[in-house]
Amino acid sequence: MGSKRADLGAAKPLTGDGRPSGNPSPNVVDLDYLRRFTMGNAALEEEVLRLFVNQTPLYLGQLRNARSTKEWGEAAHTLKGSAGAIGARRLTSVAEMVERLDIESTGADGEGFREQAIEAVAGALEEVNRYIAGLLAPK
Repeated sequence: MGSKRADLGAAKPLTGDGRPSGNPSPNVVDLDYLRRFTMGNAALEEEVLRLFVNQTPLYLGQLRNARSTKEWGEAAHTLKGSAGAIGARRLTSVAEMVERLDIESTGADGEGFREQAIEAVAGALEEVNRYIAGLLAPK
């Protein structure tokens, strides 16, 4: 991350004029991808990032409360899509792996795979949210 940050009401893209150009860690959030996804609309970029951060507790709650492999897969798939939409590559990969877990199998609970998967998602979400908070923080 650069030392400059986005203004909350900025009219410029998060990666343009006077802000970090590009993204030092594209696996956290690929800002070039986000800019293309939002067609360079800075207000939309910010709105999408804020919406993602606000949905974080919902994503984790859906995984924690999943009672079947189907519910689990749907929750992980939703997270994968949301992470992909903002260019959060590492989180997208984690969600994709988690999506494949059969929580109804004997080994999933017995070996603690479900809890490990939730911890992996929570850690990746925290990394992305911390990065987004840095982008959206006032100068």
